[in-house]
Amino acid sequence: MPVRSLPPNKKRKTEKDGLSFEVSSRRLEAQLTSAVASNASLNPLADLLDLANTASDAQDLSKVIYSLYRVFVTIIQSGKLDRGGDEASKVVRKWIWERLDSYVDLLVGLLQDEEIFLRKSSLEILFSLLKHLSTSQTQSSSPPQPQFHTSHFKKIVRGILLCPPSPRPSVKSLYEGRTLSDVRDTFIDTWLSVYDDVRWCFLREATTILAQTTVASHPHLPTNLLAILEQLTTFPTDPSELNSWWVQELGAKPPKPKARNTSGDVVEEDEDMSSNEDDADDWRKFFDEDANAKNSGPIGIKGRMHQLTFHQSLHSLQAHRAVFTRTWLSFLPFLSSESTESYKALTTRALNIMHRGVLPHLTRPVLVMDWVGACVDFGGAVGLLALNALFILMKEYNLDYPSFYTRLYAFLDRDVLHLKHRARFFRMTDLFLSSTHLPATLLASFIKRLARLSLSAPPAAIIMLIPFTYNILKRHPALMVMIHRPEDDESSEHDVFKADEVNPNVTNALESSLWELYSHKRHYDTAVSTLARVFEEAFTKPGYSMEDFLDHTYGTLIETEVKRRIRREPPLAMELRANQFPNGEEEASGEQVDVVSEMWTFG
Repeated sequence: MPVRSLPPNKKRKTEKDGLSFEVSSRRLEAQLTSAVASNASLNPLADLLDLANTASDAQDLSKVIYSLYRVFVTIIQSGKLDRGGDEASKVVRKWIWERLDSYVDLLVGLLQDEEIFLRKSSLEILFSLLKHLSTSQTQSSSPPQPQFHTSHFKKIVRGILLCPPSPRPSVKSLYEGRTLSDVRDTFIDTWLSVYDDVRWCFLREATTILAQTTVASHPHLPTNLLAILEQLTTFPTDPSELNSWWVQELGAKPPKPKARNTSGDVVEEDEDMSSNEDDADDWRKFFDEDANAKNSGPIGIKGRMHQLTFHQSLHSLQAHRAVFTRTWLSFLPFLSSESTESYKALTTRALNIMHRGVLPHLTRPVLVMDWVGACVDFGGAVGLLALNALFILMKEYNLDYPSFYTRLYAFLDRDVLHLKHRARFFRMTDLFLSSTHLPATLLASFIKRLARLSLSAPPAAIIMLIPFTYNILKRHPALMVMIHRPEDDESSEHDVFKADEVNPNVTNALESSLWELYSHKRHYDTAVSTLARVFEEAFTKPGYSMEDFLDHTYGTLIETEVKRRIRREPPLAMELRANQFPNGEEEASGEQVDVVSEMWTFG
């Protein structure tokens, strides 16, 4: 006979309560299913909802929320929530909506529950109800038009971003305010990255939430939203990619938008009336951009975005870009509202994806110019990352920013060769200075400032600085004069370089020399001293690949030295003997004295 793990009376009580709870939920579900079919009273719905609100055990609550889900799907499919009918039907419909809202609020709260299976079940039920409600709304519309149940979806988005606490009485609010990673990842992988209608509506509702909330009331909102936006990697780039819909009715092709011709008559707009987005740069596009731009491949919905219906907007690539742009323009000021370390980290994360995940999908990338410029002024690691976004705006979107290289030069301070972002800084700087059209005076200032900073830099930084300088000298032969100065001008006492000058065009660096790099020939690290001798050789080698030098640290340098194969034993300068350093008295007495051993005798 097995040993009981609980006292007999306590175990019987638990089994009885669990059996009673399960029987009650099944009984109420059966009554409600029958009542919907026979058009009888739905009062047991309130009892079943009370049962869910009072359930403290996770298993019992899971059974009840699925019972409620099946009941509400039956009610929705029966048409009891459709508009119309007499006054009695309106009263019943209002009462059912109140019960459904309470149920949805329960599910939204369970997204913060401590039980993983409850969180997953609640999210799946919420999106399944969204599909059923949208289909029912589509069928009841007159004339029938594809619908998306916005009010229900708003609650889902608020639950994901604002994170109300779990309603279970036995659960403490340990996760209040932060989106749990499993909820976020499931939402992104299952719906946001897959379905075009869910992504469009989420971006729109996120913008609304940002406009209605403050950092003080919801301090974790920027963190929650950024964690979702930085994983949004499936944004469409062609109208043909708008082909996946959670609400199937929205996949139907919408009618073409109406447009007015020169006589004022309403006509259907076709592709011949559209303008090419790649035509001459028209300043009016900055204020009112037409969504009629031609795209390669299939033609999407065209028309002014403010004239498109909801259904037409979902099939318009320009409308998707517009809602994406509004979300980011509303979100970026949140990152600048606080100067704490957590918000600096969020700004760094946003800048990390700015050039590849944000700028290509904005309607006008120059709209983020002010925010990026403010990040450059912030300095430090944030400023370094902002320089990359600023350079992309200049290179690919024709942003006019004359002081870019002055700002970049300001980052060359005593800390730049000691930062953990040092490798990324050199990658970006190598890109920024790669143009052969840059003036020699500007480039001379950069390599001279870096050479001066290398005097106090760690060996790993010098190892990446020497190939960096070599590549610039090879691309710009006018700078070769800096390594061919007469000896009487090479000393730092006669250096004409203005180290304190902030304008790189007037530092006199071109009249100076790179004596700092020449001094590294006597560096204590053999890797540095060997590499520094490259400037004494003819410049016949191809340019160095910077990626081979950017990841060096003290650890990699030591590991290289330890693993270095010694081909021949190094010669000794002298032969150690017992009386290597005898004094006069010891020589006279003829005694053998081990001076080396005596040197290590203490006390």
